[in-house]
Amino acid sequence: MRGSGFLYLHPKMDELMDALNGHLDEISERLITIGGAPFSTLKEFDENSRLEETAGTWDKSMTDHLKRLVQVYDYLSSLYQVGLDVTDEEGDAVSNDIFTAAQTEAQKTIWMLQAELGQAPGL
Repeated sequence: MRGSGFLYLHPKMDELMDALNGHLDEISERLITIGGAPFSTLKEFDENSRLEETAGTWDKSMTDHLKRLVQVYDYLSSLYQVGLDVTDEEGDAVSNDIFTAAQTEAQKTIWMLQAELGQAPGL
């Protein structure tokens, strides 16, 4: 990232990454608690993700980066919805609460990113 807004956005990206890692850890621990096994290698994550891997470049504007983040958080929100649907069907209220919290934060992040872009929320 380079350009106008860097000083504000760089620490914000760290904050977002920390929050995502927290949700990933909580979901993984819950999966282990109920007898599952979370992905544990980058290869597993890569093979099971629909996010396109893109190399970082310096030719993208801050706006381009923020728009991409909106897309990523929208994707995450849809995955959390799958988790909500499955845990609801299984009657697993604890896991459902975890997915609800993660989706709520993802949707809030979408709203905040879109506000920074001068757009109305598209949830």
